[in-house]
Amino acid sequence: MASIRGRNTKPELTVRKGLHALGFRYSLHSSRFPGRPDIVLAKHNAVVFIHGCYWHGHRCGAAKLPSSNESYWHPKIERTRMRDAKNASAVESAGWRSLTIWECALRGKSALGPERVIEMAAQWIMAGTSSSEIAGDSLPESF
Repeated sequence: MASIRGRNTKPELTVRKGLHALGFRYSLHSSRFPGRPDIVLAKHNAVVFIHGCYWHGHRCGAAKLPSSNESYWHPKIERTRMRDAKNASAVESAGWRSLTIWECALRGKSALGPERVIEMAAQWIMAGTSSSEIAGDSLPESF
């Protein structure tokens, strides 16, 4: 697991490049916030988390837990889910908005596609609405 990257993943780079092309400027992996959000947009008072479906326990069907060593994987993924919820709550209690973009929205059978995800993220950033998430084959209520 040491070779699994936590920063600069393909989904993260895709979103960053798209937002930058639209004129958004941001900082990366700020230690100012719990969970070190992937993208921090200070001008818009918003942070963006980009989560891999497998590692963060998204129940989208795109990632399946291994059937071997379940006693290790289930608690590990559940701890990650609880930590993610705690981090998002801490960001919001600090007065910031958070957007979670799931990997399944960018690639896979149910993907919305990178262009659509970036468009939705840009709309969310500019709208100033409350915290939200973007997942494959689903549109949040605010979109």
